[in-house]
Amino acid sequence: MPRASEIKRGFVLEHDGRVWAVRDLSRSTPTARGGGTLFRFKLEAIPGGDRQELTLKGDDMVREADLVRRQSTFSYRDGDEFVFMDDEDFSQYTLNLAAMGDATGFVTDGLAGVYVLLIEGAPVAIQLPQSVELEVTDTAPVMKGATASRSAKPATTETGLEVMVPDYVTPGERIKVNTESGEFMGRA
Repeated sequence: MPRASEIKRGFVLEHDGRVWAVRDLSRSTPTARGGGTLFRFKLEAIPGGDRQELTLKGDDMVREADLVRRQSTFSYRDGDEFVFMDDEDFSQYTLNLAAMGDATGFVTDGLAGVYVLLIEGAPVAIQLPQSVELEVTDTAPVMKGATASRSAKPATTETGLEVMVPDYVTPGERIKVNTESGEFMGRA
């Protein structure tokens, strides 16, 4: 069992009878005499996507979850179910809309680099790559003299995701979007 000080972003742990993924962490050292280093973790439930914060001392022990990550590629969507194919043994994993959560806005046909998370052999969630390429389907017209330093405008992508983009982006362009923050990263 690892100590709280050994946990990194992306680590999966068990807490209060549930499985949680560490999405962000911060470290603080109190100045009071005898104060130990505190680690504050932002957790996201697997499955479900509930969010919670957890604060532990550096020497506190945590329990690592029994979770398997399988690299997969998105195959197709059948109603409210998303089907992913394992890159190694070609087995298929089906996740419903609730298990997908906010990730649905980033998933496009043939999306590779996705990890399907399995608990006891059953798919429960996915882990997206750092960024994805999406096509802009609708946005306001280009403003004359627009530059990268000007204000942003909303754009709708092929998946229905709304992203704030610079004024110079037009419909039909492909853009890179950060999957953690949902922010525009640049043209693809």
